Amino acid sequence: MSPLIEINDPAFNDPDIVLIDARGGQDSRQRYLGGHLENAIHADLDKHLAAKVTDASQGGRHPLPDVSEFSALLGSWGITPQSHVIIYDDKSAAFAAARLWWMLRALGHEKVQVLNGGLQAANRAGITLNTEEYTPVPVKPYHTHGDYAGTVDIDEAGEAAQDDSRLVIDVREKPRYLGQTEPIDLIAGHIPGAVNLPYILNLDADGKFLPADVLRSLYNDTIGNVAPEDVIVHCGSGVTACHTLLGMAYAGITEPKLYVGSWSEWSRRDLPMAGAQRY
Repeated sequence: MSPLIEINDPAFNDPDIVLIDARGGQDSRQRYLGGHLENAIHADLDKHLAAKVTDASQGGRHPLPDVSEFSALLGSWGITPQSHVIIYDDKSAAFAAARLWWMLRALGHEKVQVLNGGLQAANRAGITLNTEEYTPVPVKPYHTHGDYAGTVDIDEAGEAAQDDSRLVIDVREKPRYLGQTEPIDLIAGHIPGAVNLPYILNLDADGKFLPADVLRSLYNDTIGNVAPEDVIVHCGSGVTACHTLLGMAYAGITEPKLYVGSWSEWSRRDLPMAGAQRY
């Protein structure tokens, strides 16, 4: 199953799909109630897809929720291991759609896709939006076989960035990577040895992912001879990094790992920083 799905796919007519509106931001609920796809469940990044932050230096601004809590949440949304889940947001998957896709895949869920182009694609297709909150039929907690797969901690990320046989990719905007600006975290800059491949390069002018072969060429130019399983992707807090992991999966590159704590964790530790500037 492709990790991306188009708005005209017949699957959207299947009454058994579980549709998730994963728009981020503090006003995500208001935007959801302002208009969402029919039968879409509202998912909030901070409330549902991240643990409560007590110290961003230990896990970053969006640490993963405990697996048992997430499995209970999935059950409350009516999601079972057999469910076909489709996720969208209004930022071409760069908010929480790709994050939720990655979380489900990290638990081994197979039938999960992200709407290519997000809510804007639905608007362009003339899809009528609904303004009433959808309440799913809950089921028992989702059965998991362990923790999230495919993650690395801060120590491994730092070691990999200094290892020529491994690669750390920072997908933040180039000015943040270079230390020229930092709108969120306290210090600008990047992990020494990490290379920059902004996630926005995954998209075309309409906010849809580039064709798989174009993405594969883009990623291969950066990855070179490094094995996919030795590639680590990060961003500011482990959210937009999932956008590039989604693009990689679409391009057939399926083994890279996620450094969840990302720059929000690294920059709050007494660790080397390239291009560092305090804001």
